[in-house]
Amino acid sequence: MKAETVYLFVFTTMADWEPSFAIAGINNPRFQREPGRYRVATVGLNTETVTTMGGVRIQPDTSIDAISPAGSAMLILPGGDAWEQGENIEAIVKAAEFLAAGVPVAAICAATLAFARAGFLDNRLHTSNDPEYLKATGYRGSALYRNIPAIADGSLITASGVAPVEFAYQIFGMLQLYQDPALDAWYALFKRGDASKYYALAGAH
Repeated sequence: MKAETVYLFVFTTMADWEPSFAIAGINNPRFQREPGRYRVATVGLNTETVTTMGGVRIQPDTSIDAISPAGSAMLILPGGDAWEQGENIEAIVKAAEFLAAGVPVAAICAATLAFARAGFLDNRLHTSNDPEYLKATGYRGSALYRNIPAIADGSLITASGVAPVEFAYQIFGMLQLYQDPALDAWYALFKRGDASKYYALAGAH
């Protein structure tokens, strides 16, 4: 079985921590519903090395113009200063292609700001860092804003920059990465520090 690709968009100033729980879970086959179904690949504006907010250097596996919704499982867009400076337009164009094809897209923190500017949030339930943060874009979806850490509407996931665990939880759910007991155990462990469900699950395997 050929693995479906989850693309992680990487760029200079990317907030390293925001997609970390999600990509670690996707790449770890333990407790997954179908181990090996997905693989994570990094995608940049081009294939030149980028430096994240934490100073980590990443060489993208491929460039944004080389990927397409066909054969892709999801596109993840982390936050970072570049979005607030109006950069990464190519990634927004690609996200529009994915959404039009019904392929999931997940945005967190400042990436949601770019989504608001692009009109992606005008007709979808969504969240972000703060309602006022998005209102500054002049977008028309403020009535659909939900003041919660992360939310999915159709094929779009949005999250606050302080909610990487909830962001991953929504991603896992949309990808159907785990059976419900495993997803609950993962969330209890990483959100609440409660390992009881995890140990119970481990003992059953």
